[in-house]
Amino acid sequence: MTGTPLRVGLVGYGLAGSVFHAPLIAATQGLALDTVVTSNPERQAQARAEYPDVTVAASADELWARADELDLIVVASPNRTHVPLATAALEAGLPVVVDKPVAGTAAEARTLAELADKRGLLLSVFQNRRWDNDFLTLRRLIADGELGEVYRFESRFERWRPQLKGGWRESGDPAEIGGLLYDLGSHVVDQALVLFGPVTSVYAETDVRREGARTDDDTFIALTHESGVRSHLYVSATTAQLGPRFRVLGSRAGYVKHGLDPQETALREGARPGASGAEWGAEPEELWGRLGAGESPVTGGGSPVPTLPGDYPAYYAAVARALLSGGPNPVTAQEAAAALDVLEAARRSAAEKVTVTL
Repeated sequence: MTGTPLRVGLVGYGLAGSVFHAPLIAATQGLALDTVVTSNPERQAQARAEYPDVTVAASADELWARADELDLIVVASPNRTHVPLATAALEAGLPVVVDKPVAGTAAEARTLAELADKRGLLLSVFQNRRWDNDFLTLRRLIADGELGEVYRFESRFERWRPQLKGGWRESGDPAEIGGLLYDLGSHVVDQALVLFGPVTSVYAETDVRREGARTDDDTFIALTHESGVRSHLYVSATTAQLGPRFRVLGSRAGYVKHGLDPQETALREGARPGASGAEWGAEPEELWGRLGAGESPVTGGGSPVPTLPGDYPAYYAAVARALLSGGPNPVTAQEAAAALDVLEAARRSAAEKVTVTL
């Protein structure tokens, strides 16, 4: 890509904005971080320190007043603001990237998609976990037929956080769209849909385990896919002993992988894609998953499978290509709506103690 980079306005400079979006935007050829919107004085100072050339604004309204000076808006603010901010950006004639979940309901996501289509604008959803190292490796194993016909997919995004951290993510107010079902659940459901396609039925259990918690912090989702694959998905903040990130069982072999992709930790610690040093997204051999049949990976059974490097930068590179040369949208709002169909069904299943048919 050559020429003047696209100017990006980033709304929100909390965890999502400062750790994920800003560094990845800044590292992407064809994109330039132009403006950061945050009303928090400490975060304003942080943005100026980390990106000295950036403009800092206190309100997103300042972006709409300068719409002709910008080329892309990224919404990384609290979940309840996603729909109104994305709507305002599209109405201002600007393409939009929205952090997951794009909305609280599938209907809202589809309404946003219709508005983007009407305006002829890109609307993309940031689902970075599609570029996790383990997920990329699993996709390759499935594509290569290493597992045979997949029967069961177990996916865990578990943490041990017995103490509440506070903030809107743990609020019991439904308007905040908090809780793990819509947070980590957005990731594991999206990955299951990418791997195994549409879902016919959903069963879920959601619990509030920690003292003082107001929304789900320990959740299980069981999906039956049209393909016949069954997905068992776990998201929890109360897991004292972590299970494997993936356990995938097929007619020929199974794949078991422990540990989380290293990119989030690297970004939190200040590492940046493209900087000198170790290959971005790579992990050491001792963390590789194992592939086999009839053996226990705990005792060294099966064969180690080199983990492909994780590649979060690929998302914004694809966004830049979509805007500059008409490449495909890396994650569409319609795909995000399909995931929200599942999350809404899971919420209903847990509340009513029923299996929901889609």
